Amino acid sequence: MSRHTVSAYGRDFGGFVQFLRGYKERATSMGTLSSLEVRDFRAFLANRRQAGVSAQTIARELSAIRNFYRYIARSESISNDAIKAVQSPKLPRRLPRPLTEESARTVLESIGDTASEDWVAARDGAVIALLYGCGMRIGEALAMNGADVPSGDTMRVIGKRSKERIVPVLPVVHAAIADYQRLCPYTAEPDSPLFLGVRGKRLGARAVQLAMQKVRAALGLPDSATPHALRHSFATHLLSRGGDLRTIQELLGHSDLKATQIYTEVDSARLKDVYDKAFRRA
Repeated sequence: MSRHTVSAYGRDFGGFVQFLRGYKERATSMGTLSSLEVRDFRAFLANRRQAGVSAQTIARELSAIRNFYRYIARSESISNDAIKAVQSPKLPRRLPRPLTEESARTVLESIGDTASEDWVAARDGAVIALLYGCGMRIGEALAMNGADVPSGDTMRVIGKRSKERIVPVLPVVHAAIADYQRLCPYTAEPDSPLFLGVRGKRLGARAVQLAMQKVRAALGLPDSATPHALRHSFATHLLSRGGDLRTIQELLGHSDLKATQIYTEVDSARLKDVYDKAFRRA
């Protein structure tokens, strides 16, 4: 756990202790914490809602409280099962924020502009091509070995929980990977990493995120334009061009169609935005 996370949890739990001091009208002790009932925790949540605190913040604060109880159960042998019965607030589902087709194409064309070497530029371009052209997760692309380079018009992807799927490979993706392999100073053996950092080790996600951050700044794109947003863009653009949900579900590797159906909401939201803008101009 990072220092920042520990500090945030400390502040959140401190707020809970402060609430208890007023709610119970006495100092908060370990005995107090061990004897709290479900209604006491719910009173805290209600107090936070009445104060106008967002559901996301309340959920984070409750997580801090749960973590503290887990800690004292291990270190002090003090337990309180009431906290286990307290449900987190329901969080509003956040819609994916895809790039426009024009922005996605511009990212593909510009991703290597700030790279230090030509082969690094080609590498970043190949990774981005896989995310947007094949709908891959960044971890799936970076897990590829030399043997995984597609030779035909489809490729096998191993996703979450080792679930296998087959995705089509566009000529632009083939070309991007071939360009990278031609320029890369390291040879990718069948069982060695395909995408490498400057020191010859398997490339980490952070390097791709930084490259995307630079191109995002250069193109004036929003902070939501991340590597994962390209996967969202792949799905949204397929849907807007008539792709059916079942096919998109298979291409993304979703085990549940509900996870794919969220893109219909994205597409509807984009249509509404275009409609509203058109009528504002009229």
